[in-house]
Amino acid sequence: MALAELHARGKVRDVFEAGDDLMMVATDRISAFDVVLPQPIPGKGQVLTGLSLHWFELTRHIVANHLLSADVEEFPPPFGGEYEELAGRAMLVKRADMVPIECVARGYITGSGWKEYRASGTVCGIRLPDGLVESEKLPEPIFTPATKEESGHDINISLDETADRIGRGLAEKLREATLSIYEFAAAHALERGIILADTKFEFGFAEGELILCDEVLTPDSSRFWLADEFEPGHGQPSFDKQYVRDWLDASGWGHEPPPPNLPHDVIEQTAARYQEAYERITGEAFDAYLSRVGRPEASG
Repeated sequence: MALAELHARGKVRDVFEAGDDLMMVATDRISAFDVVLPQPIPGKGQVLTGLSLHWFELTRHIVANHLLSADVEEFPPPFGGEYEELAGRAMLVKRADMVPIECVARGYITGSGWKEYRASGTVCGIRLPDGLVESEKLPEPIFTPATKEESGHDINISLDETADRIGRGLAEKLREATLSIYEFAAAHALERGIILADTKFEFGFAEGELILCDEVLTPDSSRFWLADEFEPGHGQPSFDKQYVRDWLDASGWGHEPPPPNLPHDVIEQTAARYQEAYERITGEAFDAYLSRVGRPEASG
């Protein structure tokens, strides 16, 4: 894509100019502790895109989204001929004015929420019942927004702080949309034996309409747990990069660049976890997805 103009580059995604629209490409890069690791995870970008496509279709009755097409044959120049590079990992999307808030929904007490709860009994200013244990299901899902930081970790803030930043009306609208999508997705995932512990969304405005943007409900933006292995009282194994984080911690790395090289077995195990997440949630074999989105047969 040498002729394409880069719009933005994140830890995992490359976004290119595409006329009035944008081309979002999920690479196989993986980051941990805010550092991009040396080796990619094969197929990871296609898992992220495939799952996002799945959820965009299922949730569009709740809120519109930025997806225009994921069909390489429909991509504008110079992207249309990049079948091998883009198939299954790229989305042509609407350009949107992004809301500068990470919209997080939590249905279980874990991660940074568990850490804050142990210290204060609250999560983002929301008072929770006493006596909760790690990974326990909350009485009802909660909206816990965060700032979007250019570098380092996002910072959890309260709904009131969110309202101070973007206005009360928009803050309440984000809360409603976030929890509606979460509750729908959590029920859908549970039917497939997966607990959606928490997730984060990004929203923006296109032509005056609030729409869902970026990736949605993937292992990079969500905690997925196996329902039949769920056991409150401790951390749960999940379909995300926790396997990589655990190996990095065990290696003695201090979370500052440069990171160590990942062993082959860690790369393989991580790739398998991402692919299993795709297969369980969509009900489709990952290889079938790759075949479905692969380069079309030459005609004539």
